[in-house]
Amino acid sequence: MSVHAPKTISPDPTGRSRFWWLGALSLVVLGALGGTLSAPLVRAERTVTLSVDGLVMEVLTAHTTVDALLDELGVVLAPGDRIEPQVTAALADSVAIAVEKARPAVIQADGQELQVATHALTVAQALSEAGVALSPHDDLSLNGQPVQADALLPPKWAQLDLPQLGQQPAPVHISVHRASAVTIRDGSLTKTIYTTSGTVADALWEAGVVTYLGDIVRPALAELVQDGLEIEVVRSKPVVIVSQEGVIKTRTLGATVGEALAQEGVNLAGKDYSEPAAEMALAAGQQIQVSRVVEDWVVEAEVIPYETLSRPSETLELDQQYVEQSGRDGLRKRRYRVTYVNGQPTSQVLEREWVAEEPQPRVLVYGTKIVVRELQTAEGTLRYWRHFRVLATSYTAASSGKTRDHPEFGITFLGWRARRGIVAVDPKTIPLTTNMYVPGYGLGVAGDTGGKIKGLRIDLCYEEASYVPWYRWVDIYLLEPAPARSRISWTLPTWPRE
Repeated sequence: MSVHAPKTISPDPTGRSRFWWLGALSLVVLGALGGTLSAPLVRAERTVTLSVDGLVMEVLTAHTTVDALLDELGVVLAPGDRIEPQVTAALADSVAIAVEKARPAVIQADGQELQVATHALTVAQALSEAGVALSPHDDLSLNGQPVQADALLPPKWAQLDLPQLGQQPAPVHISVHRASAVTIRDGSLTKTIYTTSGTVADALWEAGVVTYLGDIVRPALAELVQDGLEIEVVRSKPVVIVSQEGVIKTRTLGATVGEALAQEGVNLAGKDYSEPAAEMALAAGQQIQVSRVVEDWVVEAEVIPYETLSRPSETLELDQQYVEQSGRDGLRKRRYRVTYVNGQPTSQVLEREWVAEEPQPRVLVYGTKIVVRELQTAEGTLRYWRHFRVLATSYTAASSGKTRDHPEFGITFLGWRARRGIVAVDPKTIPLTTNMYVPGYGLGVAGDTGGKIKGLRIDLCYEEASYVPWYRWVDIYLLEPAPARSRISWTLPTWPRE
């Protein structure tokens, strides 16, 4: 027997016949018949054409029947395969044999599994051949993937859609998922759907009906779907509860604000209140503000500063002093009733005020006894009635703040011409016209004032040609005669400090 490739086969890009392997098959057949071929051929041979699902080959064979040829070539027929002529038919020269392999199919539908052999091209044809009817809403899957009824079945053969002698086509698995009619009642909305979902929850999701934890669904979400099932959805209302404890976004079947609060365990105690009030009807999307009310008593303490009282002493020398009595602050208390709403004070009512401790004044005794003393200087012996330390600076008419064309340029506070020997003072500390001695400067008289010359400060006047800059602390001496007692500042200021 010899096998010849059909003339209709065109070469592939490599230059080989698409069915080059048939030559190898011929060698196998010839090898099997080697003993016979080495002897003189005594059997008549004939040429037949074999087609297996589109694969066409010419075979030179000495077999006389179709089944013998197929057996020789390893072509196994399965139930449902089509062959022309019949397998028992006698072979004649130039006869054509056509084999169409049936595809194994496993069909799961209505709780049963059918194993059939089919020549169908589409899923719908395969189901029709198996006697399985479809409704428009049923779901189908082919080899585990969802498909439509008119989907084509995959190629019979794994490689290039060509059969392999001795093999069977690849099987397919078709599943039919029956749709059930389900009526959904959602408030005033009623609709019927056809679904292949397994549970009530899946059916609602497929229908685009979103449910919330607060809703009631009858039957329960986990119940299985059956044809003709009616599902009722009782809607809860969305509400937002805002309180000192935080924000609660929830849904409720309650009819009033109070019922919604009770559902979430939000209790109103004492003077607590809600807006809207607890007895008010609840609307969808309602925001409920819960206010926590707390009353408390607050006691405030206010310090009553003590006063400093000064008492002169004629037996104590000037610029000497002592504390006769220490001061002590007093204490005033007030009690308020404070109302807090959500932790913030909203009202404060004074209930009582009283002095818990009386202040005790500080008594300072200062000397008013004037004692004249002598001081040896380059100018001779000077008699002074008071001396103390001051911060001394210096100035000239040009630095006093007035321009030269000003009518009062170079004129002091007392109307004197500015010159060396005039000292600017704070009149509250040193009376004007007081004679003084400033070591390093010499004799002077308090004849001017200045905006910055306050307290323990003096400013020494110079002519421009002989100006000497000053900025230092120095002891000064106020010379006799002492001014009238009414003009004397018995206690000196304490600033600036050295």
